[in-house]
Amino acid sequence: MNNKSVFYILLAGFIACISCTHHVKQEVEEEVDSEWIDSLQHVYQYGICIDSLDVQEYMMKNGDNPASIFAGLGFSAIKADSITKASVSVLDPTKLRAGMHYYTFTTQDSLACIRYIAFAKSLTDYAVINLTSDTIQAYNFSKPITLKKQYAEGTLNSSLWNVIKASGANPLLALKLSDIYAWQIDFFDVKEGDSYQVLYNVAYIDDTTALNISSIEGAIFTHQGKDFVAIPFTQDSVFEYFDSDGNSLRKAFLKAPLDFIRITSRFSNARFHPILKRYRAHHGVDYAAPVGTEVKSIGDGTIIAKGYAGGGGNTLKVKHNSTYTTSYMHLSRYAKGIEVGSHIKQGQVIGYVGSTGLSTGPHLDFRVYKNGQPINPLQMEAPPSLPVKTELRDSFAIVKQTVLAELDSMKQFKN
Repeated sequence: MNNKSVFYILLAGFIACISCTHHVKQEVEEEVDSEWIDSLQHVYQYGICIDSLDVQEYMMKNGDNPASIFAGLGFSAIKADSITKASVSVLDPTKLRAGMHYYTFTTQDSLACIRYIAFAKSLTDYAVINLTSDTIQAYNFSKPITLKKQYAEGTLNSSLWNVIKASGANPLLALKLSDIYAWQIDFFDVKEGDSYQVLYNVAYIDDTTALNISSIEGAIFTHQGKDFVAIPFTQDSVFEYFDSDGNSLRKAFLKAPLDFIRITSRFSNARFHPILKRYRAHHGVDYAAPVGTEVKSIGDGTIIAKGYAGGGGNTLKVKHNSTYTTSYMHLSRYAKGIEVGSHIKQGQVIGYVGSTGLSTGPHLDFRVYKNGQPINPLQMEAPPSLPVKTELRDSFAIVKQTVLAELDSMKQFKN
């Protein structure tokens, strides 16, 4: 065999070795949990190289504090005090609770010295204490979060929450959608046969544990035969959702002052009163809900009345502008800090559902006045916010085309 042949055989073996090593690395990376491996095959946990360290997990008990924990790990009283003082900037003793986890990283020799201590402050955030030198160092460490795009669709035969939950998706997706479409769709009035398509990002840690729904990346909600499109877009550093024509989905008022509860009585000039046993005008909408359910202002405004209003019980009135005023009745109590003259924001909790005044059960009587005259809240129209600017129309068109194409592709693939 000549030298050239030997060279090519060795080269082929070297390439095969590299390929094998890469394959093994991929398999390990798929199996690790809170650990990760760098290009040199060093294993890290919470940012600490643990190649030559033993990791031990502990759980805090009632009465534990940093000093007692450090003493329990074998440190002298003086050393425990030093560690406590050095870590106070990242480890607030008042926020430590029984059941929280902490970890020690110990050398594997006969002395078994603790080199690091890590406290889990949340699923992603840790306080790490470095004891490898004479100067104790403490710093925050956060696990990287990975976003994974997911798709869901469904046709309603009950509430949006129930349908999404039955599909196997996170039911909190229903709340996300209701927030986006709060100005277009009355989710108390969704009809059987309404449907939705939605692209959304889920935040993961360790690439396996789902934290929450990070964002909605595009949606189509079909309500009473009409498609309501939601396209995410940012202009002037403000992130919003827009319809197909580039109009903002955010309007001056929310469609309803509370979440996902049924309507028991609608706007009427002649409703039979269940207590007074006679017909009288009911210029509002009654939403049945458990006592304590949060009641939100449907728009920015100022509290102009607060107090007990006879049959209306505990009542709040909000003046939104020179045209519109809203009233919230039968409250069990008011939100903290709500007083006459308080300036409030759209969606801010202002009170809680109750059954005060003339009431047969817990509910919210919600009323809207336009120029001092009562109007049907379910038929109220509100002007949209600013549309996509002319100079950004081309950029918006690209985003819209991409989102709609992806929704259509996912629908075709799923069906």
